[in-house]
Amino acid sequence: MLTLLVALFVSWQVQAQQEPVPDTNVRVFPSDSAQAWLNKMSEAVKSLNYTISFVLLKPGVDAQPYLWRHGVNEAGVEMEQLNLLNGPGREVVRIGNRVSYFEPNIPPYSLESSIINGPFPSEFLQRPEKLMLAYEFILVGRSRIAGRAAQQIRMISKDKSRFGLNVWLDQESGLLLKMNLIGKEAELLEQIQITGLQITEEPDPFFTKIEPEMLPQVVSFRPSAPFNTKWKINFLPKGMTIIKRDMRRVSGLDEKVEYIMLSDGLVDVSVYLSDKKNGQVQSNLVGTLQSDTLLNIEHNELNITVIGKLPAATANAIAKSIQRIN
Repeated sequence: MLTLLVALFVSWQVQAQQEPVPDTNVRVFPSDSAQAWLNKMSEAVKSLNYTISFVLLKPGVDAQPYLWRHGVNEAGVEMEQLNLLNGPGREVVRIGNRVSYFEPNIPPYSLESSIINGPFPSEFLQRPEKLMLAYEFILVGRSRIAGRAAQQIRMISKDKSRFGLNVWLDQESGLLLKMNLIGKEAELLEQIQITGLQITEEPDPFFTKIEPEMLPQVVSFRPSAPFNTKWKINFLPKGMTIIKRDMRRVSGLDEKVEYIMLSDGLVDVSVYLSDKKNGQVQSNLVGTLQSDTLLNIEHNELNITVIGKLPAATANAIAKSIQRIN
């Protein structure tokens, strides 16, 4: 069972972040509001030339240092590089809508996307207004982060079903300087801390060395075969929707499961459904893997696994609400 859960967690991490959906509805907020600050952040993330060093801190694992470069060339094309600096390394490069991945023991490949999958939730950075249905934004006050004046904003789940988030934005540029994921007992669950920020007039010289024609070819995936699910989820946290549903085989295991991805734009949750095995007793399990809740239970005719950054009680409520479609 532990092997299955670890395999599902790895599968979830690979699929966790999705391409944001364009939103043409633009709302204007008072300049001193939390929403206005977040809009300033999203504009800065897409339009400025910057180099950011940051560290991702999770319980039970070593600190993960990253280098993040972003630039906009003369043609208005966005360019990005995200580089994990410890260990064998992992580098991701984006030129426009082409994202190329370079990882140890895996041939390089490219995907068509306008975002890089990294520690920062892309929907939050690019379209924070879409989170307003699920979260309340509270302007807290100013402080100092990484040697820079910063504005703190607190995000609270409106229905109390998810963890809280504290973010600090650079007062001058609006770029993110720090992000804390806060548990139900006000404990720190995960942190991203910027250690260096440089904003320049021109893109980093690194981007002049990239020859787009030398990047790996874009991999195209065949669409998943349509299937008729027998199950429905009756409870979803406020603002959370189903954004993907298919059948898949868990890597390394000869087992096919129904996969459902839920998202509110900030938190992605993976749900795996598989039939009970006759004669086998399933032990219910709830725990954490790094900063993610991992829940596995028997319910009705199913083994259900839920993985994501949300309280165990919410994961359990989602799992227990799954019923057969009449």
